[in-house]
Amino acid sequence: MLNRKIYQLCCEGREVSIFLRDQQRWIERARILDIEGDLVTLRYEEETEDEICSWEEMVRLESIGAITQKLASVPRGNVEPLVADECPEVEQIRNSSQDSE
Repeated sequence: MLNRKIYQLCCEGREVSIFLRDQQRWIERARILDIEGDLVTLRYEEETEDEICSWEEMVRLESIGAITQKLASVPRGNVEPLVADECPEVEQIRNSSQDSE
């Protein structure tokens, strides 16, 4: 089952976070480039104080313990959310200041 999901994420090209069981670490914002046999090729970037390093790493399928993907994000602060033109009015999020008027 995990093999099929990893293959699906590889085809979609989406960013994922992968937990490596044998190393007890997360790889954040990685892309799955290829699956060949039991080897999975990942590409990701790590930022240090003075540089950004781009890594390509091959891991064994059996060492992958978990995969997560970001579904959505919302900016913090006083930001007006974007609303699609075709969004029905009933489903739109109302601003609390507009409700009191």
